[in-house]
Amino acid sequence: MARDKRFIWENAQSGLLKKATILIDKETGVNYLFVQEGYAGGLTPLLDKDGKPVITPPSEIID
Repeated sequence: MARDKRFIWENAQSGLLKKATILIDKETGVNYLFVQEGYAGGLTPLLDKDGKPVITPPSEIID
C-alpha cells in the first residue's frame, strides 16, 4: 500500500562530512533543520525572531 510522503527535503547544503537540510512537514507546514555530521545528527524546528515556528503556507509547498 503506497503512502504519500509527509516530509519534503529542501535546501540541502553539504560539505565533506557535514550536511544541513530543511525539512517541511506537508501537513502542518512547519520547517525543521536537520544537521548531520559524520554519524551524528540533530533535528530542531526553525524559529522566527519571535521564537515561533517558521511555517510554509500550503500554497507554497511544492511536491
